[in-house]
Amino acid sequence: MLDFPYSVVLDDGLAGDAGAVSSSEGPAVDDHMLLDAYSSTVTKVVERVGPSVVRLDIRDKDRRPMGTGSGVLISPDGLLLTNSHVVQGAKRAAVTTLDGRHLSGRVLGDDPDTDLALVRIEEDVALPAARLGNSKALKRGEIAVAIGNPLGFDASVTAGIVSALGRSLRARSGRLIEDVIQTDAALNPGNSGGPLVSSRGEVVGINTAIVAGAPGLCFAVASNTAAFVVGEILRHGRVRRAYLGIGVDTIALPRRIALRLDLAQTTGAVITSIERDGPADHAGLLTGDILLAIAGEPVTGADDLVRLLDAEKIDRVVPIDVLRRSEQRRFHASLRERKA
Repeated sequence: MLDFPYSVVLDDGLAGDAGAVSSSEGPAVDDHMLLDAYSSTVTKVVERVGPSVVRLDIRDKDRRPMGTGSGVLISPDGLLLTNSHVVQGAKRAAVTTLDGRHLSGRVLGDDPDTDLALVRIEEDVALPAARLGNSKALKRGEIAVAIGNPLGFDASVTAGIVSALGRSLRARSGRLIEDVIQTDAALNPGNSGGPLVSSRGEVVGINTAIVAGAPGLCFAVASNTAAFVVGEILRHGRVRRAYLGIGVDTIALPRRIALRLDLAQTTGAVITSIERDGPADHAGLLTGDILLAIAGEPVTGADDLVRLLDAEKIDRVVPIDVLRRSEQRRFHASLRERKA
């Protein structure tokens, strides 16, 4: 977000130039100054994160081209994040850095359920790395910058805002990806796997999808989800998950109800869909229920669900606290491992 050292009010036309913004604590600020501040913010973001964005070229076992995409380095020793649909099940990728170095990448793990993949550069080189930010701290309207290699045009930059948070998006595996960020920063084929960056220069999402015919509807997997996936792949080589069988969106809790029930949290995860014969269905959960906690751990949004349904809860019966029609209720679900 852009910060100014004074509060501003719109000029009412009685004083100063038209189009200016006046303040009781400082001089008038015109549109050019505001645009310069916006431009400076985007430029600094690109200077900080741009060198960590790479191009990936994927080939099949016979060395025939399968496609290209983007990725972002997240550690100086060569770990990089991209999309699962970019690597397309391949075990290796050719990686080209912004400064023109051609490197070899090995796919450490591929998670179609979140459309994320983790690749390691095999050469012993020091590389510029971007920092994963906290996507839960994002707010609608914040600046969002997308960097990638759309249609073969390397190191392209587009900017917009965070349009919405906590979306659900159907992955190619058929599963719902939770806590997806919606942005109007333009994306095109080839942007997939590149970073969505905040005004603080932190990676808050991995660009994953566009809606054909709707250039203002673009989506990125939240960085908190990406951090979870990275940890699982580094530990297990894959992401093991407990399976509940629901789709959710992040929602604000009604303040009056939260106060009456003495709830510390202000948000939860509303159930938008339930898979038939899944654990949630057998436990008696319904669409419209708002998840408050799983096994005693607060659920404050969709990304918490990704984190809480971890491998430790596979084959366990866990309590699930929900808000249903303004009343808090507890159900018990027998979780099992989500199949690939």
